[in-house]
Amino acid sequence: MSENEKETGASAPRKRPSGLGRGLNALFGDAAVEAPVLATPGAAAKAAPVAAGDSVQHVSVGSIRPLPNQPRRHFDEAAIVELADSISARGLLQPIIVRQAPDGQGYQLVAGERRWRAAQRAGLHQIPALVRDLDDAATYEIALVENIQRQDLNAIEEAGAYRRLIDDFGHSQEALAKLVGKSRSHVANLMRLLDLPQGVQALVSDGSLSMGHARALIGADDAEAIARKVVKEGLSVRAVEALIRADRGGGRKAAVEPAAGSGRDPDIMAVERHLSELLGIGVAIQYAGGGKGALTLKFASLDQLDMICQRLSGESI
Repeated sequence: MSENEKETGASAPRKRPSGLGRGLNALFGDAAVEAPVLATPGAAAKAAPVAAGDSVQHVSVGSIRPLPNQPRRHFDEAAIVELADSISARGLLQPIIVRQAPDGQGYQLVAGERRWRAAQRAGLHQIPALVRDLDDAATYEIALVENIQRQDLNAIEEAGAYRRLIDDFGHSQEALAKLVGKSRSHVANLMRLLDLPQGVQALVSDGSLSMGHARALIGADDAEAIARKVVKEGLSVRAVEALIRADRGGGRKAAVEPAAGSGRDPDIMAVERHLSELLGIGVAIQYAGGGKGALTLKFASLDQLDMICQRLSGESI
């Protein structure tokens, strides 16, 4: 379910499978999924004194400050305007998450910056917020997980968030994979994108270049020039791999192409790679011919299975 659908109430909440997805509940607190607290423009209700805890309370919009260096960098202004219009008509149905500001002055936003920005546009003075007692590491973890579950981060933003959790808070790649419900190889492959030139990273960030294209460019002698050629000519990932092999005199041929006689269709293998990168889990396709076959999604934990179910059903935490 998209964030706009959540605010408009376009789809009724569905019961979550028991035993799955407890990782996020442990981070967010079960109070985050209690009955929604409605805030509407011009609401006259006075807020009760706010103290750190698990209850949803009304908090002054002006007392909230965004999280410095939060994972998400790009906000679609048109989508925020649309969400503000929805909030103006129906109120803010889903609480944001905040913590007491480190300097003791007001609150620091942990999750829900898009809703907070839209609420300001809608003219709300107070909004429902879950006030949590969080340290810096837990704050950044929640911000990262929430954005990933909503699929709001581009590949570079996600990779940068992983890098910060490793460098600043001592997380391992295995711990990060478990936190976000993806494979360790997905985390490792994303972080390799940070080795690309800034110009290539910018093309990934604005959606001009896919993650598959970007991965093919890692280590290329002139990655930025090739990236511009990809955008201009609309080259496929396989075409980029072939172009790089040609530039290197075929040095990477064995690493990219299947061995002779393997029987694997390179197009099927390309689809497997694309789905694996998109979902962050292992994907296998068995094609039997005649348009028939089987798609296998591999998971290493119940949290990963829960994530797959949410992606397939459109459900969000």
